[in-house]
Amino acid sequence: MRAVLQRVTEASCTVDGDVTGAIENGFLVLLGIEDADTVEDLEWLAQKIMGMRVFSDENGMMNKALADVEGDILLISQFTLFASTKKGNRPGFTRAARPYVAIPLYEKMIDKLSVLLGKRVKTGIFGADMKIALLNDGPVTILIDTKDKE
Repeated sequence: MRAVLQRVTEASCTVDGDVTGAIENGFLVLLGIEDADTVEDLEWLAQKIMGMRVFSDENGMMNKALADVEGDILLISQFTLFASTKKGNRPGFTRAARPYVAIPLYEKMIDKLSVLLGKRVKTGIFGADMKIALLNDGPVTILIDTKDKE
């Protein structure tokens, strides 16, 4: 799994003119899932997202986690995070999980993050043409890959 975390002061997802999810302070998380991903990857990534200390403390240092600032999460499925760009200029997406693999893991990630957060995670719609609006705070953008655990 790959996740792009963006610290935001606001973010929203719109599908066909309807807002499917919107947050203020928190994380916009773009989530890519590949066929090799497991529930163990999901568990590790969810804990990593929740523990990421990138929110400012009273001294302006990035020392606080999402729960410390009572932040929210907008979780968006994004298969393009597994784009292969080695050949030519048209990316390939063969590493991205097919919907029958990705949807159950995406739904489990929604549930897991909601439990850890103590409130429902906001989402887009899997596979839809989504319009994402955000105000990146910092900017702070972090890339996490479960195959490259550091």
